[in-house]
Amino acid sequence: MHSSWHQGLSGLSETTVIKDFEKSRRNSEAEFTSHRQKSDQARTAVTPQSTPREQILKQIQPFSAGKEVCYEDLGCFSDTEPWGGTAIRPLKILPWTPEKIGTRFLLYTNENPNNFQILLPSDPSTIEASNFQTDRKTRFIIHGFIDKGDERWVIDMCKNLFKVEEVNCICVDWKKGSQTTYTQAANNARVVGAQVAQMLDILSTEYSYPPSKVHLIGHSLGAHVAGEAGSKTPGLSRITGLDPVEASFEGTPEEVRLDPSDADFVDVIHTDAAPLIPFLGFGTNQQMGHLDFFPNGGENMPGCKKNALSQIVDLDGIWAGTRDFVACNHLRSYKYYLESILDPDGFAAYPCTSYKSFESDKCFPCPDQGCPQLGHYADKFAGRTSEEQQKFFLNTGEASNFALWRYGVSITLSGRTATGQIKVALFGNKGNTQQYSIFRYNFCSEDTVREDTLLTLTPCYVA
Repeated sequence: MHSSWHQGLSGLSETTVIKDFEKSRRNSEAEFTSHRQKSDQARTAVTPQSTPREQILKQIQPFSAGKEVCYEDLGCFSDTEPWGGTAIRPLKILPWTPEKIGTRFLLYTNENPNNFQILLPSDPSTIEASNFQTDRKTRFIIHGFIDKGDERWVIDMCKNLFKVEEVNCICVDWKKGSQTTYTQAANNARVVGAQVAQMLDILSTEYSYPPSKVHLIGHSLGAHVAGEAGSKTPGLSRITGLDPVEASFEGTPEEVRLDPSDADFVDVIHTDAAPLIPFLGFGTNQQMGHLDFFPNGGENMPGCKKNALSQIVDLDGIWAGTRDFVACNHLRSYKYYLESILDPDGFAAYPCTSYKSFESDKCFPCPDQGCPQLGHYADKFAGRTSEEQQKFFLNTGEASNFALWRYGVSITLSGRTATGQIKVALFGNKGNTQQYSIFRYNFCSEDTVREDTLLTLTPCYVA
């Protein structure tokens, strides 16, 4: 998300500057006629390859007004391309004022895991009076559409972090700006991103706290909020995108969405990457990080089953009251991350070109450089920033605990033909697993040899 940091305008407190770039109405009939003729010519010049939406946009753009709004210390926001008036973002919508969005920064620490302290960018003394510790890392958790910063999963993520490290955990609560129509919330996210960047700037200038100690974790729209903040914060250590939302972002320029340039390291988890229409996939399939993880192929998570409500395609009304019912795949991204915090080895992901190849065991075992872990410990992977858009796959369980371990079992068949099953169970000092059926077909059972580490059956070929 390439962007330049706009300096604030002194003396302004809210929507104090609105620039209208629309040319004044033509008063003469001759001018109007000339403009109409040019529009007709433009309409005729539309190539056959243009889609209906592109043709409409070409007609309305000459008449569309471009506006810009500026907020003190946050910068300016316009509704012109690439933010509006495009095939992906046809509507021109300005973000709300910071006051209307009402963003809050809720600090939890190891010392106050149950009750948050509010940090105010406008009053740095609130940071001084809080439990914020400059010798610790800071992780921001940013919710998405129709969500809120004091939601159970956000608090649980902080508490899991406290079990493995001493950390400042800041929950970004912008529920007033997210609980509106989707298109408005998508634009409000730009202001929230600027507010996060403002907080990071205050920590840096007032407390010499560097962005290199900061990790932004964003779910859904929150992933793009993190990208916006990162684009304004050079040297930001890490951004984790939890199923970044597709609508209004997929296929847009990097300045609009999350991309690898937004932090030194960007990792993304895709769990609902099926197309929005007709499959109602909320998340994006577009790779937006250095490491992009696609658990279970990235579209249909075990334990989630689409239903009749999934046919609803109204972005502005689908979430309220049915979020957990309809958006199961979309929510799995933060559930996987939650569990990964306490399970450093349970989410190993394998580099592969496609999920089909992964399921065909063409990408097992891990290469010499090893495999990264999906989630919290992805930054431990040695090759994490060797290149952008590295693609990884893994499988998860249907319910908590989601972690699975991938094993290769070698079996050599011999003897006469027989019909049956081959099952495998793992035995260890902490218990045994259930038996897993790995083969259902004809095989040869004569001269079976059992060893401590390998079950060997001589080959059998049926003509």
